[in-house]
Amino acid sequence: MGKPNRVNQTAVSDFLLLGLSEQPEEQPLLFGIFLGMYLVTIMGNLLIILAISSDPHLHTPMYFFLANLSLTDACFISASIPKMLANIYNQSWTISYSECFAQLYFLLMFGGLDNCLLAVMAYDRYVAICQPLHYSTAMSLQLCVLMLGMCWVLTNCPALMHTLLLTRVVFCAHKAIPHFYCDPSALLKLACSDTHINELMIITMGLMFLTTPLMLIIFSYVRISWAVFGISSPGGRWKAFSTCGSHLTVVLLFYGSLMGVYLLPPSTHSTEREKRAAILYMVIIPMLNPFIYSLRNRDMKEALGKLWGGRKTFFLP
Repeated sequence: MGKPNRVNQTAVSDFLLLGLSEQPEEQPLLFGIFLGMYLVTIMGNLLIILAISSDPHLHTPMYFFLANLSLTDACFISASIPKMLANIYNQSWTISYSECFAQLYFLLMFGGLDNCLLAVMAYDRYVAICQPLHYSTAMSLQLCVLMLGMCWVLTNCPALMHTLLLTRVVFCAHKAIPHFYCDPSALLKLACSDTHINELMIITMGLMFLTTPLMLIIFSYVRISWAVFGISSPGGRWKAFSTCGSHLTVVLLFYGSLMGVYLLPPSTHSTEREKRAAILYMVIIPMLNPFIYSLRNRDMKEALGKLWGGRKTFFLP
């Protein structure tokens, strides 16, 4: 059944993004903090991409997917934070109807792509540890490009479909979104028309973007654990596990923040809790990823050192 108080959808020309705080005295501090985090994220992920591109020793499947993960993280944070910073700077909290839906599409696409890439990287580690003799053939450049293309298709189509379905929703006169971005659940709460299809799409996308990649990651690490514990040498076990440490840290942070919101009982949900979780997986984790993948990785540190030293030959897969 449809909701009452319908209004003409064309009358809704913009929405209000209430942001993280409605207190005027807190706006300069928020602007400075998030501008700093955004710049660190963009610079850090750009350095990862340049380091991998410029060092022939890093032209391997693992670093190929890491470079694409860095690009995805940079795009993911760019879909929401620049608009939030512009709103704070201009003291204007509006976002147009078209901007809101464009932002929603890119957030869904790059968020889903993050999940897919984490799953593909787990599979890469599984092949490297469990089938080392066949690694070069099992993870050929052609297969890596094919898997990357599949990730783009599998995330783009549902994100586009969900965004198009949302454009058919009739919104009420009340148009304030209590977030710093166009959250799909918050948008549906503003609807004055039937949203059952949209809610079903959110569940379907949740299963596709979260559950399926997570199951693949868990399966890969179960097989990796069996293989590693079968190694008799403690040094060999540590060397095998060390190649997975950075990826596993990112996986735990990313999925832990998502589960902290979406798997809690509805009675424990709150707007503030959802905002904190969104900041964690949309801002903080993309900012930390370059540090996680470089600080404990000797090859990455050497490549970054060469990059700063002026060696600039670029690799195009």
